Amino acid sequence: MTGLALLASACVAPRGGPPTAPTAPAERPAERPSTPIQQGLPQDVARHRVALLVPLTGTNAGLGRSLQNATQLAILDTNTDAIRITSYDTAGPGGAIAAAERAVAEGNKLILGPLLGEDARAVAPIARKARVPVLSFSNDASAAGNGVYLLGYSPTQSIERVVDYAKGNGITQFAGLIPSGVYGQRSSTAFLRAVESAGGKVLAMQNYDARPGSMNAAIAKLSGVPYQAILIAGSAGSATLAVPAIRRSGAGKAARVLGTELWNTDSAIASRPVLNGSWFASVPDGVYRQYAVKYRNRFGAAPYRLSALGYDAVLLTVRIARDWKNNTDFPASMLVDHDFGGVDGAFRFGRDGIAARALEVQEVRDGSIVTVSAAPASAQ
Repeated sequence: MTGLALLASACVAPRGGPPTAPTAPAERPAERPSTPIQQGLPQDVARHRVALLVPLTGTNAGLGRSLQNATQLAILDTNTDAIRITSYDTAGPGGAIAAAERAVAEGNKLILGPLLGEDARAVAPIARKARVPVLSFSNDASAAGNGVYLLGYSPTQSIERVVDYAKGNGITQFAGLIPSGVYGQRSSTAFLRAVESAGGKVLAMQNYDARPGSMNAAIAKLSGVPYQAILIAGSAGSATLAVPAIRRSGAGKAARVLGTELWNTDSAIASRPVLNGSWFASVPDGVYRQYAVKYRNRFGAAPYRLSALGYDAVLLTVRIARDWKNNTDFPASMLVDHDFGGVDGAFRFGRDGIAARALEVQEVRDGSIVTVSAAPASAQ
């Protein structure tokens, strides 16, 4: 998809005229038999039921609401009446498990979400038993497979892309500054493999954590290493703190700074002068900018960057719904080895359930973000 569809017009049911004064009946009318009250969602056989599992309360409620808004915007933009989305709060009583159980009990045939990898793992058995695929917004590769598909931005793919670009620009000697924790562990593994595959060498890697002085101590240990580029596998905020110390030490004075997909979630990254000249790989931003304007116009606030995952999940669902018969299981086989596209560019799910994405390389340059290597047209 290379652009966004026009918003559909909202329809409002007309109001009736003022009530007329009642007249006394000649005789008491026969009473109508009462209709039993149905529990759960009302019957809607004309549309496919799709559940959205996101945090609508708690610390991640802002992101959850933004994902929810994005799905509503996608429904309007596609002008579809083929699917019906119902939201379930994964931060409510019982957490993601209770949300998934309710979603399945109410007849939803596809789950969009949840946001976190731990929640995706928790809902997987419930969804699998009901033959309901899960399109999670997580990037935790350990949660993928057996009916769970990950839409989240993969650090492995981002690191591979930026390392390959750096190698194409003559860089062969790398160093890494890696945060402690699961994300850092996965990033370091991806970094070593990517550099080896590109024919380069990782000369050194150092870990840092949240303790005062930890990052500066890690950078000091790299001062005698003759690296040409250094991967900072953390947030743009962490990189902003690290770069001044890197520039004061040894090879770091002239080294190219590399980042990960996390940088693209920071709306202030372009305004950080210390990051000028840095490269990072991410999903393309061209169509996202159009989406962000439309989102703000409708909801009165800027979207979270990750909310595009919700929009694209609906685009994917609408596309498959053309061949999805009502009151049948979602055709999960149509998810694998098919090209999809949307706000975040081209992607496709592999047999492992992870979305392979067509990424571009961006550079922080004088207060703006410049694309220095465009994303390919296909995710293959």
